[in-house]
Amino acid sequence: MVRRILTYPDPELKQRSLPVTVITDKTRELVRDMAETMYDAPGVGLAAPQIGVHQRIVVIDVSCKDEKPELIVAINPEIIHAEGEAFEEEGCLSVPKFSANVRRHARVVVKMLNLEGEEVVIRADDLLAIAFQHEIDHLDGVLFIDHLSPLKKGIFRKRYQRALEEAKEQH
Repeated sequence: MVRRILTYPDPELKQRSLPVTVITDKTRELVRDMAETMYDAPGVGLAAPQIGVHQRIVVIDVSCKDEKPELIVAINPEIIHAEGEAFEEEGCLSVPKFSANVRRHARVVVKMLNLEGEEVVIRADDLLAIAFQHEIDHLDGVLFIDHLSPLKKGIFRKRYQRALEEAKEQH
């Protein structure tokens, strides 16, 4: 089932999520809904808090549109090693119609559980590394705009406010 994605400035997006202690059928259903919602949006990642569920779960798929989907389900993901630097343009399903360059690590090692409750370690670089950092930030109540300089945050707020006003006028 496609769920509604919360958008900035919804206060739920600023809450820290709790670790998953037991993987149940309800957890698997949530993951299915998250994947469906992410693909429908379309996006390359989605964290549970973006649909109002404060559990440490993310789904990511950075495969190209013409490739077979490669869904990664990460429960309680944790970056255990990070190195290098990337400065790439990011967008977010919770901050529609806005993107900005964000400084991140170029490579990360992520420890997590899969849907079977098994511990998995993934080495990620490039877009996958950025996606993991972006989605894990959501679990801690951090949005990519929180990484912007004060000047760029000010520009974002003005542009976003204008976009919201224009959207209201169209309805």
